[in-house]
Amino acid sequence: MTNKKMLIGSLSNDLFRVASLKQRGSDKASLRFLQEAKKWSKELSQYKLKSYISDIVMKINAKSETNITLKQAENYLMYGILLQNYALKTK
Repeated sequence: MTNKKMLIGSLSNDLFRVASLKQRGSDKASLRFLQEAKKWSKELSQYKLKSYISDIVMKINAKSETNITLKQAENYLMYGILLQNYALKTK
């Protein structure tokens, strides 16, 4: 497994956590996992990525860490699925 693939998988997992914790009403925990997701996305921004993966990384890097709406949580869930599929399907 490449380092890039591991970072994408880790980002995906944290985005799933952000979405599920927000949906359960745990705002503090979801913000904590968003901080973790931002760490992975900052590392990923140094790699050459497909354009849609780069767009996801840039959106996560641009997000402030003060509040997550349910709509944003839904977007994070979608991003997590896209990233997971990419990590599983690429060689």
